[in-house]
Amino acid sequence: MTTQKNKTAHPLSRSSGDNHAPNQMWGGRFAEGPAEAMERINASIDFDRRLYAQDIAASQAHCKMLIAQGIVPAQDGTAILGGLDTILREIEAGGFPFRVEYEDIHMNVEARLRELIGEAAGRLHTARSRNDQAVTDFRLWVRDAVDALDGQLADLQSALIDQAEAHAASVMPGFTHLQAAQPVTLGHHLLAYVEMFGRDRGRLADGRARMNECPLGAAALAGTSFPIDRAATAKALGFARPTANSMDSVSDRDFAMEFLATGAILAVHLSRLAEELVIWCSAGFGYVRLSDAFSTGSSIMPQKRNPDAAELVRGKAGRVIGALNTVLVMMKGLPMSYGKDMQEDKEPVFDAAETLSICLGAAAGMIRDMTPDPTAMRAATAVGFLTATDLADWLVRVLGMPFREAHHATGAIVARAEQRGCDLAELPLTEMQAVEPRITGAVFEVLSVDNSVQSRTSLGGTAPTRVLEAAAAARGRFL
Repeated sequence: MTTQKNKTAHPLSRSSGDNHAPNQMWGGRFAEGPAEAMERINASIDFDRRLYAQDIAASQAHCKMLIAQGIVPAQDGTAILGGLDTILREIEAGGFPFRVEYEDIHMNVEARLRELIGEAAGRLHTARSRNDQAVTDFRLWVRDAVDALDGQLADLQSALIDQAEAHAASVMPGFTHLQAAQPVTLGHHLLAYVEMFGRDRGRLADGRARMNECPLGAAALAGTSFPIDRAATAKALGFARPTANSMDSVSDRDFAMEFLATGAILAVHLSRLAEELVIWCSAGFGYVRLSDAFSTGSSIMPQKRNPDAAELVRGKAGRVIGALNTVLVMMKGLPMSYGKDMQEDKEPVFDAAETLSICLGAAAGMIRDMTPDPTAMRAATAVGFLTATDLADWLVRVLGMPFREAHHATGAIVARAEQRGCDLAELPLTEMQAVEPRITGAVFEVLSVDNSVQSRTSLGGTAPTRVLEAAAAARGRFL
C-alpha cells in the first residue's frame, strides 16, 4: 500500500507552480520572482491603500513641477495628470483593482497609470524614489489626521464647557486619593478636563508645525541630479518649506512618533475622564446618568445599566500607548537612512488615529448625553468633613493662629465631630471651644458647603462666579 506524500508546501517555500516573474516596477536586476512568503511579508497594499489620496496629490504636484522645469514633456505630463485623476475617481468609486504583486499604494497607482496612458507613465517617477514618495504621503496623512483630531477635541471641549456653565453652582465632593477632600462644583471639575484637552491640542499643533516640511525631492537618500524645484512641490502640497537634508528626509519618522506620543497622552486623558464617568454612574455615587444611547445591559442581570462606552474608551487607551511603543522599538536600532523596517510605521499610526477618533466621538457624546444629579452630589458633600479646611482658614484669618496650629486644632475638632457622628456644621460650639476657647459662633458661617465654594474666589478657584468666568474664557481660548 502506498502512502500519499503530504503536498502542503513549507511556509517559506515557493511552490513550483508559482512561476513568479520579477516585479516589472523594480525587477530589472532580478532573474526570478519572490517566494510566496517574501511576497506576503513585503506587500503593504492591504493597509497603505489608505494613502491613496495623499499619494495621488503628491504625484500630481511632482508631475506639475517636472513639467514646469522642462524635465518631462508637457504632452506626457498632461497625460499623467489626467490618468491620475481617473485613478482617483476609480478608487473613490470602489472600482480600483488593488494587486498584491505591486506591493504598495505607490506602485499600484503607477502600474494602473501605465495601463491607462502607456509608456508616458514611466516619466512620473523621474527625480523621486519610493523612499521620499512614501514619507511624503505619510506626512500628508498624519497632518490630515492631526487636523481631524483637533476638530474633535474642540467639539469635546465645547460639550464640557456647556455642561460646566449649566452646573457652575452644582456642589459636589472634590477628591484627592479618591477620598473626599473639599467641596467643589461640577462645573469646576469639568473645566479641568477642558484644560487637559487644550494641552493635547497644543501638542498636536506643535507637532504639526514640525512635520510640515516636504521630503519630496530627497529621492532615495542623496537628492537628485535633475533640476527640480522642491520649493514648488512643497508649496503645492501645503508644506511650509522643503526638508533641509536628503538623508534625514527619508529616514525621519519623528513626526509619526510625536503624533503617537501626543496621542498616548490624549488617550490617557480620555481614559481618566471615562473612569470618572464609570465611577459617577455607579450606584455608590449616582452623580450622573447616561441614557440608553450610551449604556448597555447584561445578558443575565436584567436590572443592569452598564456604562460600556466609557469603559471602552478607558480600555482603548492601551492600544494607543502600544502603538507608540511599537514605532519607538521599530526605530530604535535603525542606521541612516531608509530601512524596510519603516514599512511597519503605518499600521500603528493608522490604528491609533482611528482609535482616538472613535474615543473622542464617544466621549463628546457621553458628556452631552449625561444627566447630572445635583441632589445626589450635594448629599455626598455631607460625608467626609469637607469644610475642615475652611475651619482651619477661619482660625488663621480671624484668630491669627499660625496655619500649623490651626491645622492641629481643626483635626482635634474633626475628631470630636466624628465621635458624635455629626458634620462640622452640626457640632455644638461648646465642643469646638473645648479645643480652642476663642472660637465664636461666627465660625458657622464658613462651615456650610455653599459658603465654602463661594469663598474660593482665587483665580482658577471653584467659586461659581469664577467657574462662569473660566468657562467664558475657555470659549475664547479654545473654540
